[in-house]
Amino acid sequence: MCCQDVDDRDKPGHDECKENGTLTSCRGLTAMGGAAPKLIYLVTEDWAFLTHRLPMAEAARAAGFDVAVATRVAKDAERIRALGFALYPLAWRRSALSAFAGVRDIWEIYRLYRRERPDVVHHVALKPMIYGGIAAMLARVPAIVSSLTGAGYLFAASSFKARLMRFPVTVVLRALLARRRSVVVVQNEELQAFVLRLAPRHADKVALIRGSGVDTAQLVSLPEPAARPVTLAYVGRLIADKGVRTLIDAHQAALRRGVAVRLLLAGTPDPENPTSIPAAEIEAWRRLPQVTLLGYVADVRQVWAAAHVAVLPSLHEGLPKSLLEAAACGRPIIASDIPGCRAVARANINALLFPAGDAAALADAIERLVRDDALRQRLAAASRGVVEPDLSAATVGAATVALYRRVLS
Repeated sequence: MCCQDVDDRDKPGHDECKENGTLTSCRGLTAMGGAAPKLIYLVTEDWAFLTHRLPMAEAARAAGFDVAVATRVAKDAERIRALGFALYPLAWRRSALSAFAGVRDIWEIYRLYRRERPDVVHHVALKPMIYGGIAAMLARVPAIVSSLTGAGYLFAASSFKARLMRFPVTVVLRALLARRRSVVVVQNEELQAFVLRLAPRHADKVALIRGSGVDTAQLVSLPEPAARPVTLAYVGRLIADKGVRTLIDAHQAALRRGVAVRLLLAGTPDPENPTSIPAAEIEAWRRLPQVTLLGYVADVRQVWAAAHVAVLPSLHEGLPKSLLEAAACGRPIIASDIPGCRAVARANINALLFPAGDAAALADAIERLVRDDALRQRLAAASRGVVEPDLSAATVGAATVALYRRVLS
């Protein structure tokens, strides 16, 4: 019987596999030259896989990987299967953070990994990285890729519960970085520095890949709408961490100043997120002047065809796909001056930035772009160029596949 991991090589009953004189695992050999290496994506929700990981999964499959998805299933199971991916439904919930729920979820993932024996797993976001990381190490999965998509609520929040959980999360993250064939992926330089502060000796285990990428062939530059008033659009979940309340306050303040501006909100609340906006508050927004709630929009091009300006007032981000999509469609941006947003929203190039949470400063930026047609159009003309060099789905997919090959080799 051949070893599952090079760390098993000294155990009785395991033969040594060699390639080019180097000890490796038999599954590693498979990944490098035999049957298709098996890759499992572990994500919190089925919709999150489709919106943020699909281009990478398709790139991996095109490169010869056997790709599967493990996630909580809501309504997108058939779509994932129709795209040709095996699907492993999980019982976990993002909002369940008790010790009992954690042990149960780790056990479920461990059993999945022991049964399916993947060559490499890709854990996306904080909870999959921690729970999946523990399960993968226990199951001796040969290679682990962990995407830390943002510092998230856990590291941003000041609540006692969040502070209490930071220590075990930090321990697991350091253990993953210390593992031989394990890599942590970050989306911006600030998050990269954050991880390296936790584990300064493992710089070679931290890879910078910018976001999820967008399909620049499908999302093309659109002309500015001829209709007036000037229209702002927000695309994303209706949660407090995205700064939606700040946007509502700023928009209403701009109206009181006499600025003619309309606001479109494309998105829905997220009950699994602790900062989800209550339904009653969202209903109250519907009654505000010049505010239109679109709900979920399947084709984001419809939003950007109707909007002049993209707005994202988030409190923290990894690298927001909504801004990538807006920039690909040639829209000027107003965004919070935070690390993730700055990767796409370049100050005075294609965007105006304002301090996160500052409604008055956001109202100033809104007024400036509404009243200054030339500035708005200049920023719009530069926006597409920000995405095309290294933020397209093709570029991100290729970088991710190269990372899989590196961690398997």
